Amino acid sequence: MKELFFERRGIFYTVNDFQEGRPTIVFIHGLSGSSSAWFLFEKALKHRYNLLMLDLRGHGKSSKPRGYRAYDIRELTQDIAELTDHLGLRDFILVSHSFGTLVALEYLLAHQHNVARAIFLSPNYGVHRTRRARLSRPFLTAIIRIANVFPFSTKRGIRLDYSKYLNTGDWNLRRMAADISNTTLRVYLYCLEHTYKFNRDGWWSRINVSTLIVHGRDDSVIPVANAEQMAARIYDAELKVLDNADHMLVLNKVNEIAPVIETFLSEKRLNQATIDNTATV
Repeated sequence: MKELFFERRGIFYTVNDFQEGRPTIVFIHGLSGSSSAWFLFEKALKHRYNLLMLDLRGHGKSSKPRGYRAYDIRELTQDIAELTDHLGLRDFILVSHSFGTLVALEYLLAHQHNVARAIFLSPNYGVHRTRRARLSRPFLTAIIRIANVFPFSTKRGIRLDYSKYLNTGDWNLRRMAADISNTTLRVYLYCLEHTYKFNRDGWWSRINVSTLIVHGRDDSVIPVANAEQMAARIYDAELKVLDNADHMLVLNKVNEIAPVIETFLSEKRLNQATIDNTATV
């Protein structure tokens, strides 16, 4: 994979060797993670698809702009819109995980014409309604106000080696500490509050591309019932619930998910514009 940097938006990303005649997949990672969390998907899919994996602003090796408003989900979405336009991508497959699914929804609402298929892993549907969000928001707001008094570090992070954290649970402290220290606590808190403020449940019904939802039955972050509600809202959605699977699907269930993705893409025939994708990278 080639490592590149999109200066205009301060976004770090990686791509494989793009080839004509292959569909393109764009990956959006979760909160406090980075593009390197997709390394097993890269290994499984790189010979059949063009792959773009990016670090959201404030995450991984992307820039860390100052200020709470810089981490509004619409700002993260604009980064992706300008990056994909810069690369000339059209009719690609959009794959997202957890917090990244909210960014993917915002992108779809504004740029759905660019997306051939959407795949949501452990989607954060209804996250604002969870008991955790309702109880923690007042404290989170207070902590952010206190944190804003202290200096803000704009130092970019690194590409974490997620092979050290395979098969770790939803609340594994070692993995979470590595993620948050790489993102910084300030950026993590900013993004978390924007997540809890994200109230777009009615907007999922506006998605009109074929959609695959994969959720773990043992997800302790977002209940599987939320994924079922989400699937019911989207016109052309297929829901796959994995037994013995939690929220961290990208690290724990690649061997199960990669074949599901490929089956979904083969059964729901990609349109010719996708097959003829000739993006230059």
